[in-house]
Amino acid sequence: MNLSRRGFLGAGSLFALLGVNVAPAKALASTKASSLKRGRLTTTICPYCAVGCSAIVTSEQQDGRWVVTDVEGDPDHPINEGTLCPKGASLYQMANGETRLREVLYRAPGATDFEKKDWGWAAKEIAKRLKATRDATFQAADDKGQPLNHTRAIASVGSAAMDNEECWLYQKMLRAMGLVYIEHQARI
Repeated sequence: MNLSRRGFLGAGSLFALLGVNVAPAKALASTKASSLKRGRLTTTICPYCAVGCSAIVTSEQQDGRWVVTDVEGDPDHPINEGTLCPKGASLYQMANGETRLREVLYRAPGATDFEKKDWGWAAKEIAKRLKATRDATFQAADDKGQPLNHTRAIASVGSAAMDNEECWLYQKMLRAMGLVYIEHQARI
């Protein structure tokens, strides 16, 4: 079938004249799910893309720790108005997935196997390596003596899951460390 743009628009106009509603429909979540009676409700931002959709996470205490029992879109949020895309709808699986890593796996240089480490060790190791890299590559001035106060050996990619205040603090920290290459996932 060979259909031109003009023919397509003409057919749409004909449908409209015949009373067929061709306007896009808008689906909104009107209320929070009434089936969720117990648990702690927490709002969060979906970490997948840069849109900033809000989700409501329901969690309960089980065996002394908080466990996610449900994730749904936040109907009060102006961006997604209660809807979530397929990736956002899978946030529950991200929190409770069987294959999710729950501990730090470290492979030493030259090693073939991973070893389990605790989170405290990992945080200290990252900080130690960041400082060592910054100290080794920090450039206070250029050849003409003009101040630079930066390092080009470290880069950062920001996250869509951060709100404006967190982004501001994160930027301040990165700039204080002298980073030049600061990017955000929404621009990549």
